[in-house]
Amino acid sequence: MKNILFVCTGNICRSPMAKGLFESLIQGNKDIQVDSAGIGAVSGLPPSPHAIEVMAEIGIDISHIRSKPVNSELIRKADFIFCMSYSHLDSLLLLYPDAGDKIFLLLEFAQDLPIMAREIPDPIGGSIELYKLCRDQMRQVMPKILSFVLNSSPSQPEFSLSEGKNLDRNNLRVFLGSDPNGAELKNACRAILFRWQIPLEDIEVENPMDISAIIERMALELLETPFSTGILFSKHGIEMEIAANKIPQIRAVRVSSLTDIQIARNELNCNVLCLGSRYIRAEDLPPILEAWLETFYEKLSHKQNTLKTEPLTYPSMHIPYQSSTALSLVDPKIFFLIKKEAQRQKQNLELIASENFASPAVMEAQGSCLTNKYAEGYPGRRWYGGCENVDEIESLAIERAKELFKAEHVNVQPHSGSQANMAVYFAMLKPFETIMSMDLSHGGHLTHGFKMNFSGRFYNVIHYGVSPKDERIDYDSLETAVKEHRPRMLVAGASAYPVIIDFPRLKAIADSVGAYLMVDMAHIAGLVATGLHPSPIPYADFVTTTTHKTLRGPRGGVIFCKAKYAKEIDSQIFPGIQGGPLVHVIAAKAVCFHEALQDSFVEYQKQVLKNAKALAEGMKKNGYRLIAGGTENHLMLVDLRPMGITGKEAQDILDRVGITVNKNTLPFDTIPPYQGGGIRIGSPAVTTRGMKENEMFDIASWIHQALTHRNDPQTLEKIRQSVLELTSSFPLPFDK
Repeated sequence: MKNILFVCTGNICRSPMAKGLFESLIQGNKDIQVDSAGIGAVSGLPPSPHAIEVMAEIGIDISHIRSKPVNSELIRKADFIFCMSYSHLDSLLLLYPDAGDKIFLLLEFAQDLPIMAREIPDPIGGSIELYKLCRDQMRQVMPKILSFVLNSSPSQPEFSLSEGKNLDRNNLRVFLGSDPNGAELKNACRAILFRWQIPLEDIEVENPMDISAIIERMALELLETPFSTGILFSKHGIEMEIAANKIPQIRAVRVSSLTDIQIARNELNCNVLCLGSRYIRAEDLPPILEAWLETFYEKLSHKQNTLKTEPLTYPSMHIPYQSSTALSLVDPKIFFLIKKEAQRQKQNLELIASENFASPAVMEAQGSCLTNKYAEGYPGRRWYGGCENVDEIESLAIERAKELFKAEHVNVQPHSGSQANMAVYFAMLKPFETIMSMDLSHGGHLTHGFKMNFSGRFYNVIHYGVSPKDERIDYDSLETAVKEHRPRMLVAGASAYPVIIDFPRLKAIADSVGAYLMVDMAHIAGLVATGLHPSPIPYADFVTTTTHKTLRGPRGGVIFCKAKYAKEIDSQIFPGIQGGPLVHVIAAKAVCFHEALQDSFVEYQKQVLKNAKALAEGMKKNGYRLIAGGTENHLMLVDLRPMGITGKEAQDILDRVGITVNKNTLPFDTIPPYQGGGIRIGSPAVTTRGMKENEMFDIASWIHQALTHRNDPQTLEKIRQSVLELTSSFPLPFDK
């Protein structure tokens, strides 16, 4: 029994059509079972009317098929999986890496097509002619797919290698690479190796015509995988052989007989086999592969390491510090979950105002060898030796932060914004002294005195909030309250306040009672750094921030203060509340500050503001009320109470269509905090992807449609498809 699975996005057009075509082709063959599913499918939907119509034209009825999402059981059961586009291929390989050996692009079997044309277009929303085009493309290639399936039997091994020999097949890993002329032969090889249960991995590069890139990537894999071999496919084989042998790591051979293989392996110790599709047919592969791979198992049984060759010195290659496959080999569960999260970020619209996408440079610094270094203390004053390099790194981070924010003193060691705030409190306040801060339900932050947080437990907290008239801070009432309660510290800054804060007025209010002024600018730091939002630095005694929101850096905290407070702040971070600093994160902060000093970062922040205003305008045009009437920064609060749904319900509905927001309490909210009366929306992350005002209007419309038609699966599915189409056009920084 062979199980075939066709996969598209929503399982209501292309994959049901493919299922119908293939079933028609096999004409009731009970030894083959055919199914279809969608990566983002909603269960129970019929095929689209156009799909049913164009299939009926050729006498095939698919009206009985019902959609279902791809799941692990379908993947496990399938012997062959055929998908419609490269994005489907990427998604399946990320979500189900162990199934990579049986996943194919449907039009891989249309060798007359250029590589980048081998996708079945998504006809949803298109004309019936587009559906006919999709049908005919699939119909043309189905006989080749059937031939491939019939000639590839996962359950019936043919050669002695597949029968065992008391050797662990998983000890050997085979890497496959090809140019377009060798792709079909490579696919046949994949099927054979899969049948023999030998681990394999495809070498994928951006340009399949770039033989050098394919070979360089294979050389890296061979270097990092102790017991492995490579097989390269092209038209003649010799072009791969010549290019591969330029790299010391590779010893490549093109063979014309089984005797050649024995000589190449046993006498010349070759580790890469080159095969030409002009001379080798798919049916010729089993004995060739048998002979090549048997030599590896024979040497393994004698405990000989056959692949220790000279290290790579090829100048154009970058050898990463850590093996790209190390995590997948050591902890495949974590590897799988990380891949799933990468896929979620790639395919969803991230509108959480406190999230962003760090650059590859920031991520590289944070994932570097600096993770291994202990460096208690400060530059030039460490408790450990070997800190000469990290001293320079931390000094660079400090100097760049000073330049960026025009600050007198900077501490870049806080592990988070919460610890930055804690250090300021502990350095300048005695337990149970009074602080005055913005109420969490009015837009403040947990560490500004929430009763269950350390700040609310260690200090006497008086909250201020916004006026019920305009939902903005009432500075007159705040001044009256400050004079009444005489706090030791006035705390400003917010996590959900869409209005510019008047820092000069807050400084005057704090000075009137001799209080310190601390500003937590975590949300607006990127806007402040570029001069697009008033800076608190000239007015506040202490300013704290995180580096991962609008600053678009690593997750971490920073403290800015007047020079006269430097000793108190530094000693409170270390040894007060922290031990060794996270040097790898400090390096990433330095990179983040460097990026923020560039002109391009100013343009990015300008677009953040434009996008926020466009998104707010789009929400208002769809009938939503925004707290404080709109936005003056990067975020907005949407009041959902008039719609009769909670923030939690809206968050869950939008998750279903791939739009990520967070529920939020609103000023004077009567709905429990866990449910919330609204949602908070921000523009930084989608702006990082390159989206602009037109995309913001689309997103606002999709939010409205999803919330309005929250009980209509077909509408939600259409929105999901629109979101996937948009995100595919705007790649993430680490996906470019």
